[in-house]
Amino acid sequence: MSIPVLEAVSLACERDWRLLFEKLDLRLAAGDMVQISGPNGSGKTSLLRLLSGLMQPTDGDVLLDGKPLSQHRSELARNLLWIGHAAGIKELLTPVENLTWLCALHHTVESDAIWHALDAVGLRGFEDVPCHTLSAGQKRRVALARLYLPGPALWMLDEPFTALDKQGVAQLEAHLADHCENGGTVVLTTHHTLSRTPAGYRDLDLGQWAV
Repeated sequence: MSIPVLEAVSLACERDWRLLFEKLDLRLAAGDMVQISGPNGSGKTSLLRLLSGLMQPTDGDVLLDGKPLSQHRSELARNLLWIGHAAGIKELLTPVENLTWLCALHHTVESDAIWHALDAVGLRGFEDVPCHTLSAGQKRRVALARLYLPGPALWMLDEPFTALDKQGVAQLEAHLADHCENGGTVVLTTHHTLSRTPAGYRDLDLGQWAV
């Protein structure tokens, strides 16, 4: 059996002195899409942050290419694209400036690629306006434009469909499925029922590991 891209082994998570889940195992390979589900407060975002190296587990390990994540955190940072529940953009900057700034922190890309990414998410004509003038859905699209840039194959997405209209939801579903079918890996939290999923899709219900 090949070594997974990312693996959780007997993972436990405690928050505010309450154990949310324990003994959770998960293997992520190229082409996989894992939807983390469960009721509010079950630890969906916490699990995503544990897998992304943004939190430390109460117990268990997260492995990157078979090695403890604690020893390879910088490697994961280079190979991971994280988009949180909030848009994570600077309101006073334009969409182009936001993407340029984010890419400078992680993966430098050509300016043409940034304009193409914004066009892909339907922001043609809004590239150079301050983000505070955009609607909530447009701000979400600025954040999601990162998914159309060259970069990491491992995507961690916390409620990515928030504030999107029906067209935006359908487009994002298709893009996520295409990414997996081309060898990428996606882990996401969402209350949205996906209408298009890749062959490697599975649902992870945190209720199975609730304490």
